[in-house]
Amino acid sequence: MELKVSGLDELPEAAAQLLEHAGDHRIFLFYGEMGAGKTTLIKSLCTLLEVEDTVSSPTFSIVNEYSGNKGTVYHFDFYRIKTESEALDLGYEDYFYSGNYCFIEWPEKIPNLLPDEFVELKLLQTSENERVIKVKVLN
Repeated sequence: MELKVSGLDELPEAAAQLLEHAGDHRIFLFYGEMGAGKTTLIKSLCTLLEVEDTVSSPTFSIVNEYSGNKGTVYHFDFYRIKTESEALDLGYEDYFYSGNYCFIEWPEKIPNLLPDEFVELKLLQTSENERVIKVKVLN
């Protein structure tokens, strides 16, 4: 699946299509350069999941936990970790295998810790306002 988003106003529709395409999958891996829109897309997904908390990048805390009407959402940003053992120390398994949504930025930092089933999203910035989102469901 491939989505083209030409502006922020198109993000809610793209997020809805992503959730529908993902089906029962709850682990989402977000790949993309800095500034590609990973956190912005996660904010749109959280809005659809009726998250009540303020959604922001967990760059320094590594994980943020959000409460919503459709359950808890975990938002990870592994950009600053140096080794996979830092994710182990965090207790990542408790989050990944909780059955809750897990939105993971910079998953390439923890390749050996990723579950077997997930939704992979590759965000490509094609112009200042336009993004292409390539989506694969792996199970």
